[in-house]
Amino acid sequence: MLAQDDIVWISRYRLKAVGRLNSVSRRAVFEGVLIRVNDGFGCIHPWPELGDPPLEKCLADLAGPRRRAIVRRALRCAEYDRAAREFSHSLFEEMETPESHATLPAADPTTVALAIEAGFQTIKLKTGRDLTAEAAFLDAMTSEYPGMKWRLDFNECLEPAEAEQFLLGLRPQTRAAIDFVEDPCPYSESAWKKLGWNTGVKLAVDREAAPLSSSAAVMVVKPAIDEPFLLAEAALAHSQRLVVTSYMDHPVGQTFAAWEAARLSLQFPGCVSVCGLQTHHLFEADAFTEALGPWSPAFQAPSGDGLGFTDLLEALPWTRHF
Repeated sequence: MLAQDDIVWISRYRLKAVGRLNSVSRRAVFEGVLIRVNDGFGCIHPWPELGDPPLEKCLADLAGPRRRAIVRRALRCAEYDRAAREFSHSLFEEMETPESHATLPAADPTTVALAIEAGFQTIKLKTGRDLTAEAAFLDAMTSEYPGMKWRLDFNECLEPAEAEQFLLGLRPQTRAAIDFVEDPCPYSESAWKKLGWNTGVKLAVDREAAPLSSSAAVMVVKPAIDEPFLLAEAALAHSQRLVVTSYMDHPVGQTFAAWEAARLSLQFPGCVSVCGLQTHHLFEADAFTEALGPWSPAFQAPSGDGLGFTDLLEALPWTRHF
């Protein structure tokens, strides 16, 4: 992946969230680095709350053995980006990026109304902080907007019995509006099979996404840490839907996820569902988020060669890493 004479540079960044992003993190500020390998760019944005090593350990791994998936994937991103820039073309040329759901970090009726106004037909809600309030919210929203589909993401914060109790406590109409529930509890073939059978709700696997996760109906692929084609082949073998999402990271990482989603759609026609590629609105705006355009189901590829952002990337301060 790296040639002996390749030089790696880094540029640190900080993203400030406009609200709490999920049930396992209380942070408001998120630190990461953009990497530059000659003329190719990538992003390392760890989530220690979800099992990633801290940023400094990622940087040590980048300079050393490169054992971490998040580091290897950032280098792979830089490799693809560099190849496209060398030929002066965008990675998105003649590519069709799947549409996205709206990601809601909290149960907020105002944001739901804004999502509907923006054209979203599917909403992903980060759940698990207050089950009683979230159940009431979902029942109310599915009554008010009966055509909207919902995806719930618990980040494995429940036990199987809790997840079952929550889902069976919803109105039947609400359960029918749920597209899938992502990581309701830690993955287990037997527990997930029982949970899906008892509730009639499809389950999606993310943190434990692996070729053997056959009890899930949906496989969530995060190109920041996953090998998309490996998981796509496994999903195809198990008749699972694919949903590609960003890592709630820097717009460079978000754009890499969008490109990988477009590649999978081309390679595996009909397997890729509505994705989760629109997350820049979760952070305070800057020049990079502005380049991705307004919050909408359609992904707007930034202008420039490779993954785009050419002028913005060139203007950043870069420090040689090794």
